[in-house]
Amino acid sequence: MSITRKTLIATALAATTLTAACVTDPVTGERRVSRAAIGAGAGVVGGYLLGDLVGGRNDRTEKIVGAGIGGLAGAGIGAYMDRQEQELRRRTAGTDIRVIRQGDDLVLNMPSNVTFATNESSVQPQFRATLDQVADVLRQYNQTYIDVYGHTDSTGSDSYNLSLSQRRATAVADYLTGRGVQSARLGTRGFGETQPIASNDSEEGKAANRRVEIKLVPITRQDVG
Repeated sequence: MSITRKTLIATALAATTLTAACVTDPVTGERRVSRAAIGAGAGVVGGYLLGDLVGGRNDRTEKIVGAGIGGLAGAGIGAYMDRQEQELRRRTAGTDIRVIRQGDDLVLNMPSNVTFATNESSVQPQFRATLDQVADVLRQYNQTYIDVYGHTDSTGSDSYNLSLSQRRATAVADYLTGRGVQSARLGTRGFGETQPIASNDSEEGKAANRRVEIKLVPITRQDVG
């Protein structure tokens, strides 16, 4: 099976499951991902998001312990992530950033049209104020691992897209660190064009695929021993 065909199949499956997993918030009217549906379709939707942390949990935990960050336990985990989700939604309201809940994890989807200029890996000046707000929340809620993922559309070579996506993920992580977010919590990975969330056959689809995502995973007491 060619890479192109694999990508098309993955895109179709993801689109189908995302459509089924979306629900409308009765208060805000916002379309969001259903936690129950995501659980049922975890093997299809964002498998990389639901998997292990960048670099592996053991390596990351050593850095977390060294930084003196404690872990969450029991029902406190969900409540902690609930509060963080609400604060992130409040701080990013009116922007193009989408906050998605997946179980006890949070994912911030940031389209590149607001984060980066075409073929560039420097955070756009007009986006810095919003990213400052995100950094404020991440500093306040410091009992989370933070993974930053870079993605591109299919335009250009595989190697170029992989490099660009990694540079963009690193740029966002560096920006957060510069705003006081502890580097021990951060991991980065570029996926290039391998994780589309829409078809690359249209400009609209390509725009959706050009994105940076920040995944937040609660640090538990079991993690830190």
